[in-house]
Amino acid sequence: MIDLHTHTLFSDGELLPSELVRRAEMTGYEAVGLTDHADSSNVEWIVPRLVQVCKDLNAHWKVRAIPGIELTHIPPVMIGPLAEKARALGALLVLVHGETLVEPVPPMTNRMAIEAGVDILAHPGLITAEEVVLAREKKVALEISARKGHCLSNGHVARLGEKYGAELVLNTDSHSPDDLISRERAFKVALGAGLGPDVFEKMLQNSRRFLARLS
Repeated sequence: MIDLHTHTLFSDGELLPSELVRRAEMTGYEAVGLTDHADSSNVEWIVPRLVQVCKDLNAHWKVRAIPGIELTHIPPVMIGPLAEKARALGALLVLVHGETLVEPVPPMTNRMAIEAGVDILAHPGLITAEEVVLAREKKVALEISARKGHCLSNGHVARLGEKYGAELVLNTDSHSPDDLISRERAFKVALGAGLGPDVFEKMLQNSRRFLARLS
């Protein structure tokens, strides 16, 4: 399992980065992205700390810890500049909190995140066909989410992603220890989104390619 979207107590998660990564290793993870919520108030605080702890943990443990960020609920016009700032600070993964069904994310967030060329658009809710096509062109992955609430639109995202050839990845958006999942559980999430075994394997390969690009 490669999970590119999790949270620590640096934002609204329950665990220290080291504890989250250790629990991910014991769950059988190959790699885990630490992508705490950020805006302009805390991105300079979070990213360097995740960079350092990932460096420390990767020197000792088999599971790969990846420093990242999830830009969340910010004005859409700020996405591009903040994404660039996060990368300059050392974030290897830049996610944007998509227009989910269960939170008041500003309209145009999906579009502006894709245009900015972020790595992953997290739980993008009622994304449009036009935006999915743009995501394919910009090589922005669309997330199939194991997170409660956010997973309500998985079927919609999966259907459009498959129809228009956008890259799909499956992540947990973990905030607590119980949110981490096995490969078997991830497969059930994919089935629930209407995706078959072949597409599930393709999603795993998509995540593996992300990992290879970061090496």
